[in-house]
Amino acid sequence: MQKLDFVELGGTLFVPAIHKDLEAILLYNKYPKLKSLVIDTEDGLNEVSLQNALTIIQTLLPKIKNPKLHIFLRPRDLETLEVFLEMEAIQNIKGFVLPKFSLQNANAYMKVLQNTQHLIMPSIEGDELFDANKLRELRDVIIKHKERVVLVRFGLEDMLSRLGMRRSCEESLFDLSAPNFILGNFIATFKSVGFGISGGVYPCFEDSEGFIKDAKRDIKEGLFSKTIIHPNQIELLNEIYRVSQKEFSEAQSIIKSNEAVFSLTKKMAEKSTMQGHSEFIIKRAKFFGTL
Repeated sequence: MQKLDFVELGGTLFVPAIHKDLEAILLYNKYPKLKSLVIDTEDGLNEVSLQNALTIIQTLLPKIKNPKLHIFLRPRDLETLEVFLEMEAIQNIKGFVLPKFSLQNANAYMKVLQNTQHLIMPSIEGDELFDANKLRELRDVIIKHKERVVLVRFGLEDMLSRLGMRRSCEESLFDLSAPNFILGNFIATFKSVGFGISGGVYPCFEDSEGFIKDAKRDIKEGLFSKTIIHPNQIELLNEIYRVSQKEFSEAQSIIKSNEAVFSLTKKMAEKSTMQGHSEFIIKRAKFFGTL
């Protein structure tokens, strides 16, 4: 099984499979600061474009040779995933984003993937988002395959659509009562058993200030590796993911300490409870640097 820590993903750029720049991004390092990419055959294109998209992907797969770019495919459905798995050089990608992952299709998805080495990012977009019991049931299915799950995603726009809502560029999801309630439960359900969770898309791609604010709120709420939809968001997010010297020093102190409880920058530090977050900070510093 391949290994990939979700921290390494950074911002994940979603690119429709028929996008004019896809070949340049995949093969010619068009965005050298980009760390991860999803080639989309689902929401990013309509049904009539699917066959063309599959042809493009089949042509490009054998040419992929950039080990620094973590490439995933998002199939349109289970049938498209099966087509991908039959393609030449499919081993050149890291894995798949599994859309509309649910109690109805989870086992079928995993059965198709059982004899592969590919990693997955399940994307939960349906009824389970709105039902805590169903969400826990789906989590218990996913946890059986934890070794191949990079992180868990949620369908932000799908959620808002079901709620009949649309947020403005100035609003955080966590400032809206229903989305805040749904995401709070989602985060607690998955992070409490060790899964990373990706931050949702910020749709106002020309609003750099709003994007920065949204990404910082994601981190505050425990989300990391944000979905991005425009190349101008790549370096903005890489900068946001850098670690301050204070955070880095505190994390090192906690990891290196031989004491169970001690004073650190006028606060209590407890090694057993703060070790995990400290390791996360050290990983961020390793992949994105310090301020």
